[in-house]
Amino acid sequence: VSAAGSGAGGRAPSPQTGNRSPELGPGHSLVTLSSPHWDAAYDRELQTFQDIGDAGEVWFGEESMTRIIRWLEKQKVPLDSRVLDIGTGNGVLLIELAKYGYTNLTGIDYSPSAIQLSEKIREKEGMSNIKLKVEDFLAPSAELSGFEICIDKGTFDAISLNPDDAAAKRKQYVRSLCSVLKPEGFFLITSCNWTKEELLNEFREGFEVLEELPTPKFCFGGRIGNSVTALVFQRKKEEAIHLGQMR
Repeated sequence: VSAAGSGAGGRAPSPQTGNRSPELGPGHSLVTLSSPHWDAAYDRELQTFQDIGDAGEVWFGEESMTRIIRWLEKQKVPLDSRVLDIGTGNGVLLIELAKYGYTNLTGIDYSPSAIQLSEKIREKEGMSNIKLKVEDFLAPSAELSGFEICIDKGTFDAISLNPDDAAAKRKQYVRSLCSVLKPEGFFLITSCNWTKEELLNEFREGFEVLEELPTPKFCFGGRIGNSVTALVFQRKKEEAIHLGQMR
């Protein structure tokens, strides 16, 4: 699974609406980004970081990180809550969370090059409390569980546009999310491919939406829309999930 969270980022065509078309990085639409591409991209970012200390781009911009941190602060989420960054990329989001005092942070990415990069950045920043590991979120290891907060900035988008049975992979993503996130835990997702309504449909099994976070708006042809969708879901209690499946 493509773990796209914090590397060079942008937008790609919506799989359902087709109304969103900017590309991800120079000359690449998200649809073309396979595992070898991610490794090559992060290899380049790793070399750049070693050469000039540049950590690389932040998916959806720094305001996307600020949006997440503000929500966590508003909800008074305890600083020792277990937080998982799904598709951590260069790990910059985790660095920012650590700077705000969060102490139990884990980042996963299926690209070994991404984890190498994030480890280098973690070392430079002196953030030894951040755990990083190579992991395929569609086949999570048994120890990847018990998180109170899960965050996704672009990874679900990448999975959504995988040419190899994307629908099945999206369903597996939801199953994986249920396995790693505690009941009543929070899932914060930022997407450039899916509208609010589409995301509600994708995560209807096992999750309920709590809030839509404000994102930049644009006007085109006299209509106002959002370039990015940011939602907060809460995982339902186990009994609520089972009742829903029985209906």
